[in-house]
Amino acid sequence: MKKRYNQITSINPKVGRNINRAIILNAIREKQPISRTKISEITGLNKSTVSNIVTTLLGEDLVREEVAKNREVGRNPVDLSIKREKNFVGAIYIDSVDTMLAIVDIDGTIVKKVTVKTESANPRTFIPACLDTLKKMHSNHTTFLKQIGISIAGIVDSAHSRVVYSSNLGWQDIDVGSIIQENNPEIEIVTVENDAKASALAELVLGRHKIPSSNFIFLSIGPGIGAGIVIDNHILSGNSHAAGEYGHMTLVEGGEPCTCGNKGCWEVYASDRATMRYFSRLTSQRDSNVDTESLIDRALEGDKNAVEAFRKSAEYLGLGIAGIIRTIDPQSIIIGGSIVRAWKIIYPVIMDTVYQRGFFGKQRNTLILPTSLTDSPPLLGAAALSIRKIFTDYRIVL
Repeated sequence: MKKRYNQITSINPKVGRNINRAIILNAIREKQPISRTKISEITGLNKSTVSNIVTTLLGEDLVREEVAKNREVGRNPVDLSIKREKNFVGAIYIDSVDTMLAIVDIDGTIVKKVTVKTESANPRTFIPACLDTLKKMHSNHTTFLKQIGISIAGIVDSAHSRVVYSSNLGWQDIDVGSIIQENNPEIEIVTVENDAKASALAELVLGRHKIPSSNFIFLSIGPGIGAGIVIDNHILSGNSHAAGEYGHMTLVEGGEPCTCGNKGCWEVYASDRATMRYFSRLTSQRDSNVDTESLIDRALEGDKNAVEAFRKSAEYLGLGIAGIIRTIDPQSIIIGGSIVRAWKIIYPVIMDTVYQRGFFGKQRNTLILPTSLTDSPPLLGAAALSIRKIFTDYRIVL
């Protein structure tokens, strides 16, 4: 661990303390409950540094102490954990039809959640209305919501909290951060991100997969396909903020038309809309009462046409994933969206296709996993945008 810092000859004391603070806070979050001695051991920081910073964190109500029990020898040590029910963030996920709003605890637990109809025609009134709803949801707490995270389907310039373009919402060059600051100046931090990238961040910060993974792809499967690319624990944005638009890579040359204007895009063949289209063709009818969720129910109940529709989408998912593996070579690919409910149906098909097209024998061992997030990944991603700010971006591998 110490070798990582051998080439550092000097550092501003305040910056150094902030880095150490982040290291210790993340160590507590990832390994809680944990003692001061153990923190010192795994971080390489001396005990006095750990003790001083922990005292500060206790004063900020970010961590709590608890006497460890059932230790076999010696005095029971005091363990540290992240303090819940004290620090909350607001989370908003804006989709074309519905918008989800939530009050989220610092550990990612959703305390309250509501869904409202998206009114995308006028973002200057809709976004403040969402903030008003969050305030009412948080009204029984003594603290104000000072941090808000927002995830949106579209191309987002997260550095400037601005929606560059969202075809689903009909938004172009919308300065979300300014809209919020104008109407809610008490909010100190506003973070806006693309929904798939935010979902990747949620998996990185709040995910429960028991595997070390600092390089992975989060695939968000819905009406379209989006992706968040994580490299060395950081989300890849791209020069034009459009990294991860795998849904519009050409999978079938000269294939079926896509809403983007091209033909043969991956999402035309592997999204929820594609699955519904396959089902309609198999049954030679379009049932207006069948949506993605009910189709998954049918498939899980053994409906042959529903199963075949999901298997068809899974085959095309595998083709696209194989291409990603060949180009990015990630440790894992994590899939989110309603389709993961049908995991036992789609996973074998995805893996068969990937092994044929993407692994080139046994030299690759990319894991393909369903999301470990227990609620909507884009909503938890919106929360993770703010939670990450609390813990800062300084991270270590424990």
